[in-house]
Amino acid sequence: MKAIKCTKYGPPEVLQLSEVEKPIPKNNEVLIKIHATAVTASDCVIRGFEMPGNPSFPKKQIMGLMMRLFLGFSKPRNPIIGLVLSGEIESVGKDIKQFKKGDQVYGFTGSTFGTYAEYKCMSNKEIKNGSLVIKPDYISHEEAAAIVYGGVLAMYFMKQGNIQSGKKVLIYGASGAIGTTAVQLARYHGADVTGVCSSSNGELVKSLGASKVIDYTKADAIDELELYDFILDAVGEKKSSKVKTQCKKVLNSQGKYVSVDDNFHKLGPDDLLQLKKLIEAGHIKTVIDRQYPLEQIVEAHKYVDKGHKIGNVVIAV
Repeated sequence: MKAIKCTKYGPPEVLQLSEVEKPIPKNNEVLIKIHATAVTASDCVIRGFEMPGNPSFPKKQIMGLMMRLFLGFSKPRNPIIGLVLSGEIESVGKDIKQFKKGDQVYGFTGSTFGTYAEYKCMSNKEIKNGSLVIKPDYISHEEAAAIVYGGVLAMYFMKQGNIQSGKKVLIYGASGAIGTTAVQLARYHGADVTGVCSSSNGELVKSLGASKVIDYTKADAIDELELYDFILDAVGEKKSSKVKTQCKKVLNSQGKYVSVDDNFHKLGPDDLLQLKKLIEAGHIKTVIDRQYPLEQIVEAHKYVDKGHKIGNVVIAV
């Protein structure tokens, strides 16, 4: 089968198209024919081994060492990276009861990676943990693969804000993979949403539910800030601006500020199912910036590395 191997840590060119053995599912596994995956921010961090933040910070150095112990020192132990997928069950082991051949599924592989390929096996343990579920109806495999990463993370971080009707919410990085979903979630819960992004993405963010958009590149952008009950930094330490620096100063007395770099979310058994329900009910839609074939994965990574993608970048397998 075709697969993309990460030959070492480095720039997008370390990703190479290869022919590898098609996996054979064990008794406790399903074999998925992958139709689509996506290039996530985490994929780029793994490939480039570039931790966010100031390299002199001890925290970053410690995280880097732990990451090498976990992933591999000079290259990933599993050279086929990729975290999300949407596809079809091709075969099932005899111990699998939840799925049958032909089921349309979407999922998040986590530490086992392996979605930059035509096929992927997932275990019964992963299935029970909620890492693989039936794909939402009415959307394509490309849309399903795109929404997994940003959708699950947005739900996790937005829950920390206890969003309720009438609350004032600000999403910094409202046009990214996490931000586009976070805006929709905040609006779904009845919040008054302000999105921070560049002016070119303002209309998109408004269409997702933001009542106000602040262009962080404008000289007077700080003057447009109000007081907020909850602020989500959806881009993390890798990006900053005068507006972002000011954000922590515009919280209400009981307000809360959360960054996507604050902690790591381990996928829960109901995350993908909850996301599926929201999608099928029309409360969340996928935003896709660009789509590439598997053979152009290097170009896709180069584009994501620029840091200006809108929503998600999808790979058609």
